[in-house]
Amino acid sequence: MERLRIRKVAVLGAGVMGAQIAAHCANADLPVVLFDLPSGEGDRNATVLRALEGLKRLDPAPLAESQRLGWIQPANYDDDLEALRECDLVIEAIAERLDWKQSLYERVAPFLAEGVTLASNTSGLSITALAQALPEAVRRNFCGIHFFNPPRYLPLVELVPHAGSDAARLDALEGWLTTRLGKSVIRAKDTPNFIANRVGVFSILAVMHHTQRLGLGFDEVDALTGPRIGRPKSATYRTADVVGLDTLAHVIGTMQTTLPEDPWHGVFRVPQWLESLIRQGALGQKSGAGVYRKEKGNILVLDLSAGTYRPAQGEVAPEVEEILALRDVRERFARLRASGHPQAQFLWALFRDVFHYCAFHLATIADSARDVDLAMRWGFGWAMGPFETWQAAGWRDIARSIEEDRAAGLTLANVPLPAWVEGLEGTHSAKGSWSAARSTWVGRSSLAVYRRQLYPDRVLGERFDDPGETLWENEGVRLWRRPDQDQGVGIVSVRTRHHTLGAAVIEGILEAVARAERELDALVLWHEAPFALGADLKQVLEAAQAGRFDQLETMVERFQQASMRLKHAEIPVVAAIEGMALGGGCEFALHAAHRVFALESYVGLVEVGVGLIPAGGGCKELAIQAHRMARRTAGGDVFAFIQPMFEQVAKAKVSRSALEAQAIGYGRVGDDVVMHPKELLYVAIRRARSLAEAGYRPPLPEREVVVAGRNGIATCEMMLVNMREGGFISEHDYRVGKGVATALCGGEVESGARVPVEWLLAVERREFMALLRTPQTLERIAHTLATGKPLRN
Repeated sequence: MERLRIRKVAVLGAGVMGAQIAAHCANADLPVVLFDLPSGEGDRNATVLRALEGLKRLDPAPLAESQRLGWIQPANYDDDLEALRECDLVIEAIAERLDWKQSLYERVAPFLAEGVTLASNTSGLSITALAQALPEAVRRNFCGIHFFNPPRYLPLVELVPHAGSDAARLDALEGWLTTRLGKSVIRAKDTPNFIANRVGVFSILAVMHHTQRLGLGFDEVDALTGPRIGRPKSATYRTADVVGLDTLAHVIGTMQTTLPEDPWHGVFRVPQWLESLIRQGALGQKSGAGVYRKEKGNILVLDLSAGTYRPAQGEVAPEVEEILALRDVRERFARLRASGHPQAQFLWALFRDVFHYCAFHLATIADSARDVDLAMRWGFGWAMGPFETWQAAGWRDIARSIEEDRAAGLTLANVPLPAWVEGLEGTHSAKGSWSAARSTWVGRSSLAVYRRQLYPDRVLGERFDDPGETLWENEGVRLWRRPDQDQGVGIVSVRTRHHTLGAAVIEGILEAVARAERELDALVLWHEAPFALGADLKQVLEAAQAGRFDQLETMVERFQQASMRLKHAEIPVVAAIEGMALGGGCEFALHAAHRVFALESYVGLVEVGVGLIPAGGGCKELAIQAHRMARRTAGGDVFAFIQPMFEQVAKAKVSRSALEAQAIGYGRVGDDVVMHPKELLYVAIRRARSLAEAGYRPPLPEREVVVAGRNGIATCEMMLVNMREGGFISEHDYRVGKGVATALCGGEVESGARVPVEWLLAVERREFMALLRTPQTLERIAHTLATGKPLRN
């Protein structure tokens, strides 16, 4: 397979997508040159500089660490095209105009290095047509690389070849996009809007059609088409506002122009109300108004019947709510179809028309049903793709219902389902996924990069043999291994909901480490995200309310012992972290010999949110970090390093990425950051093996730790007093903050005193238990358990 060495990237076009693609390349340690048109006044690169400033304001943040902005070099097409010669990958991301893109290709082609990969981020234009503007030497290494917005967070990239694209280059590029940028790649055919936008925009058009047909409100439809049916919270019309109503209209226009023979062509039109909003400049979120508008803190929604905005409510009828709550998917769909309620009729019609459309077009837009389903999950955030949903709802029953509705003139197009539908029980099976184009079942890609994904996203009905071998388990954890990967590396996986850390987990960790020391070479702490949401608060609250404080103190002490066992195990323990690692999860990660992070890791000591302090060794570890950093600096002032730690723990700061976790002390410089989360376990096993092969030795316990003591506590208290007097924190917040300060500063001892690690553990344990006995903390825990939100009391 071709080796693809990409050391520097150029992005052509500093619009919303181009700037964010550049940012994500910078997240992956790639220097980027970001181009746009030269400015007529002032700095010639003013357009790009404004785009880079805009990256700082976007939420969610496109940069995993703010300093990454410095990796992006501004440039313009008049002065800086020579910089393209140093780039191995050039991604064009300008406006969706075929003539503009082709003109730009003609301009930049003479400056491209030999063998460079050139790609367009077009969301639906013909890759074949775009390629015609390129010289033959460049054309063979040209393709579509369609990122989804926002590029950092949505995993999908559609890789789109033209007839002359070099097959080996495409394979290499797919591997690079997967591992280096962390993207989930789907090979799409060169058809208008490719796969995800073709299906996704049709779904939006079907929503719009049935909204008006049934006289439903936009907010009502959003209540129906969000999480209740496995779609993102932004649902349909809120998503349209976020994308931009003008952008949506443009994509609809592309379908109308390029798909004249599509049986659903009559639906490919911009509704009058949408055209009216665009004419008024109400383009959605970017203009401050669209389908929705915010006014004095209230969310208003456009009411078509009144022609004005009204307060958004978006309620689902109880009888429809009851149907959607049914666990039996077949019964759910049958009752939606049978119901006379407009909301139920809307949902049935929407699903029916999307199923119908996908089946009809499967042969022309995708290699298999798997590609369609994963594209919709990865690109649009659907919990299940259309073919998976259809299969779960009863393949033959749904097919029969579609044909009955078609005969009755209810479907959006009067074309029969393809003949292949009748011969199947679904599109996914143990044999693979159905390819309508090839009339056969097809398996997964055989590219080497996918051997790194030990547990890839699977579709409904797909079967994988799991070679995992259980070595020991209890109610809280499982100790197991993958002999096909490494016989000598054990894996510890927490089994509780959200991977909360209760008594069974703590005892399980202690036992697993002991067994691993006897029987294995290394240990990996891994499970699917989240890594851990902290202590089992329900268990803690019940024990506290029953007055079992001795039992709770013993549990806290055992938690500390488990953390210390992870740190001082005779074999290396590698924590493989993805998603949230909060509270006790962060403490376990801090104590591991090494951490392998997925980029999207959100790490923090957040116990103050429930009126507690970190007491699983977290405060002790931060105090040791401060001690070590002070020892390496002139003057050795330990409080200079304690102060920022106090602020981040007292404010429950959570990192916004793995890179930020390293920067604020919840990871180390030598830790690994993996861009694709599905490669996390593969990398962690190999990192554990490398540590073992290098003759790993556990760190010697710190004999004494220099602490900030009373003076440090007093300085932290001054900050708390100012915040309390200013009304920023409550009296109990003050009490909790002082507990944090006391634990981090080593308790009421002289500043600069040397204390043993056991002392630090005892201090944080004592402060934790004192707070646990207060009614305010118990109220906070109860409120968080009931609502999922913190209580200020």
